[in-house]
Amino acid sequence: MRGPRDHSRSRRLFGTDGIRGVAGEFPLDPATVYSTGVALGELAGRLDPRPEVVLGMDTRESGPGLAAQMAGGLARGGVRARFAGVITTPGIAYLTRTHSFVAGVMISASHNPYQDNGIKVFAHSGYKLDDEQEHGLEQRIFAGLEAGLEVTPHQPLEAEAALPAHYLHYLASILPGSLAGMRLMLDCGHGAASELAPRLFERLGAEVEAIANAPDGRNINAGCGALHPELVRELVLARGADLGVSFDGDADRAIFVSQTGRVVDGDGVLLVAARWLLRHGRLGGPGGEPLVVATVMSNLGLERALQALGVRLLRVPVGDRYVLEGMLRTGAVLGGEQSGHVIFHEYSTTGDGLLTALRVLEIMRETGAGLDELLAGMEVYPQRLLNVRVRERRPLAELPGVAAAIRAAETFFGSHGRVLVRFSGTEPLARVMVEGPEMAKVHEHSARIAEAIRRELGG
Repeated sequence: MRGPRDHSRSRRLFGTDGIRGVAGEFPLDPATVYSTGVALGELAGRLDPRPEVVLGMDTRESGPGLAAQMAGGLARGGVRARFAGVITTPGIAYLTRTHSFVAGVMISASHNPYQDNGIKVFAHSGYKLDDEQEHGLEQRIFAGLEAGLEVTPHQPLEAEAALPAHYLHYLASILPGSLAGMRLMLDCGHGAASELAPRLFERLGAEVEAIANAPDGRNINAGCGALHPELVRELVLARGADLGVSFDGDADRAIFVSQTGRVVDGDGVLLVAARWLLRHGRLGGPGGEPLVVATVMSNLGLERALQALGVRLLRVPVGDRYVLEGMLRTGAVLGGEQSGHVIFHEYSTTGDGLLTALRVLEIMRETGAGLDELLAGMEVYPQRLLNVRVRERRPLAELPGVAAAIRAAETFFGSHGRVLVRFSGTEPLARVMVEGPEMAKVHEHSARIAEAIRRELGG
């Protein structure tokens, strides 16, 4: 067992999407997970005399053990853990806000490989904890570690089938009519959507064929799911399907494939949804201004297509929590990320891949148009994303070679392109994004920036 060496505020447990790491190692070692349960239990006890917390997980082999450790810590403080079993992250958010749960905990590492896992905590509101709440929880977690609490895991938890059933019933209830006559191909990523997605769309009348829906604890996201839409693309073309959908491990994101095999990411979904909401007078914003919230990663083509509709694009830092903050601040009802997280705030407090698929299908059914037609007028600018493994994070301005490569790219593209270099919030990576009208130049400048980072920070 490996423990923390530094309990200061500067070493945060929470990243941009909860606590994440390698299962069994700090901060997902038994002592820290148990202490997290104890800390959350202390907070829950102050909010309700008979508090309950709902737990859920994706399909990783480490999930049941982490859930038992978390439930053991909660029980130490007199908090009852209710177990939803395998469920999506937005499913836990929904259950937390619609039932009497003081908080919800999702055990998942989203699109990461099976060795990783994570802990996402939701307040009763259905929103993830804010920075101040996370800091307060961290202090209590480290206090528990310093006290040397004996880890007493809960007995194996028994999943309550009614909990995910409530979530599926809600999703089905918000789609008017049925999907009869529509043929769908689903890639469930061997993750949380493996059982839930086929059940939902078949219940609504669609003809469904699913792949990557046989999780074994280690195959989650393994060459399948939202990061590999080519799998469902092949199926769509072979079957003549109306739509293909690829989900990530916890199904909070979805990537689509049109009838002709076009891969459509979150940017495309935002444009399709914005046009539809605008036509129905439901694309609200500050003072009634039509507004969509997206991140700095969203393609310039989305921004210009929205401008043509009279819709403003508000860019925020990468991370669905920042998208949501922007939406709450401005009153926007639609926001999302290029990666496939899309938030329809009228229906959900977080990105939901199943909900996003329902909305896309509803628009297709109402308009009688395929996804290709719905995306007409969107010119996607060539964009290249590179991940560079780093041994440390230092301000880019302090790295002369990196700063020079970035300036050169910005000068070359001017207003006809974009350059974004940032550190990942969950992995030891520097992410390089270059976008412009010519792919050759995009490749050239992104490669120069990546090489400069490798020279100065390469891990």
